[in-house]
Amino acid sequence: MSNAQDQFIVRFWGVRGSIACPGPETVRYGGNTSCVEMQVAGHRIVFDGGTGLRVLGQELMSQIPVEGHLFFTHSHWDHIQGFPFFTPAFVKGNHFNIYGAVAPNGSTIEQRLNDQMLHPNFPVPLQIMGSQMAFCDLEVGEPVQIGDVLVENALLNHPGEAVGYRVNWNGYAAAYITDTEHYTDRLDENVMWLARDADVMIYDSTYTDDEYYSEKSSKVGWGHSTWQEAVKVAKAANVKKLVIFHHDPLHCDQFMDGIKDVTSKQFANSVVAWEGLTIDVVHDRQAAGGSTQEALPT
Repeated sequence: MSNAQDQFIVRFWGVRGSIACPGPETVRYGGNTSCVEMQVAGHRIVFDGGTGLRVLGQELMSQIPVEGHLFFTHSHWDHIQGFPFFTPAFVKGNHFNIYGAVAPNGSTIEQRLNDQMLHPNFPVPLQIMGSQMAFCDLEVGEPVQIGDVLVENALLNHPGEAVGYRVNWNGYAAAYITDTEHYTDRLDENVMWLARDADVMIYDSTYTDDEYYSEKSSKVGWGHSTWQEAVKVAKAANVKKLVIFHHDPLHCDQFMDGIKDVTSKQFANSVVAWEGLTIDVVHDRQAAGGSTQEALPT
């Protein structure tokens, strides 16, 4: 069995977009918003702090002291609401590096996380958190080196801006691309660059094409994409595994089962993300040919 220094593991703690939607119709895929953890060469790298971050935090409490790197795509509510409930951040001895690009209005990620915890929105301020936190302003296009791991980023097409990421290590790569809206006349160059030859591409597939182009309730301009566009990008960028992500809160388990079926017909090595899904990037690459598609829990 390989040790942590030889691993590249991707785990999903929150897979929804827009708003958390717990309930009987979202049990299997989950109702928490965006949070994806990657354990790469002994480093814990977390993308987004949606409500799934709270669940990850509960898991980490059994591993104290913990150290991690938390990258935010942007600061819309569904990507930051879990941060005030991230229990390890309140514990002395833990250490977190927190990254985010400066918003178009000039506010830093530290300012935005701080502001959501001010009265009257929250009972205690960010400053009560007892862990050591280092806030880092990302320059779009400038990579971050974490040991032997390189984290690249690029600007996405989203209202108020968002940043997508690509994690590179030892010839392996995983792309985290949400929230982004596709262009109707071409594939997004930044998305293609992040996804290039990736072992895993996690892609914003909030809508179906029918929903996106609906005459009654068009989603054009809302900042999100479709599973059909995910397939186009995956094929064009030579992606090995496609992960459908950022599910609309109105899409119940049965609906997501349907997305899984139609996506797998167009891109065999694809999976619809659910809370608890774990992908072993190294094992998948080393496995002999063919698909490594995961089965849903019952």
